[in-house]
Amino acid sequence: MGVASFETNLKNRCSSCSLREICLPLGLDAEELDKLDRLVKRRRRVFAGQHLFRAGDSFQALAAVRSGFFKIYEVSAGGLEQITAFPMAGELMGLDGISSGAHIGNAIALEDSEVCEIPFPRLEGLLSDLPRLQHQFHRLLSSAIASDHNLMMVLGTMTAELKVAAFLLNLSDRLHARAEPALVIHLPMSREDIGNHLGLKLETVSRMFSKLRDDGLIRTEGRKTEICNYEALKGLCVRGSLRA
Repeated sequence: MGVASFETNLKNRCSSCSLREICLPLGLDAEELDKLDRLVKRRRRVFAGQHLFRAGDSFQALAAVRSGFFKIYEVSAGGLEQITAFPMAGELMGLDGISSGAHIGNAIALEDSEVCEIPFPRLEGLLSDLPRLQHQFHRLLSSAIASDHNLMMVLGTMTAELKVAAFLLNLSDRLHARAEPALVIHLPMSREDIGNHLGLKLETVSRMFSKLRDDGLIRTEGRKTEICNYEALKGLCVRGSLRA
């Protein structure tokens, strides 16, 4: 799969990971964290443009993003690509394979990234022994379902401007949850990818970025987008949702 493994050391342990408060380790004590550390099979580096898994691959493990950005996409019978998510650090990938035993989507790295590979059969056994880990896993599953629901709402009810605004707010809020700078967003995905994800043409996405910039809500420089007025951007989405 074009993926290289790298050695686990102290700084790579769940107990010392800066993402533990939003990933699977949330709420676990030292003994429970040690059990989870032993469960993580290996940390893997996935280079930009390389796949972690492809549709149809046998589902063996979940992957927690440790750093970097991924694109999850599906390909229709007619060969059309649909991007369903852009996972970032602290988020799980591979949940689509739990029910059928095979991945439905494809995961490709948008930049050099690292993941923690968690064998699912062993995780299931540990979930029954650690109620707090089970609760956190269910919370992450629920969050994934809610994210899919919110995307459906965005695609079905919002104007092009509101779709782009909501997309930027979503990224900002996810960065904030990771205690990272939330108003300056690095976008490793292309405008074309954003359009595919939101159901918009490339020209429309570019036009909406320009409109938000002209209205003083954002500032753009290459792949970097700065939210200049978070409350105004959020208010725009709220008013748009009420009118929908």
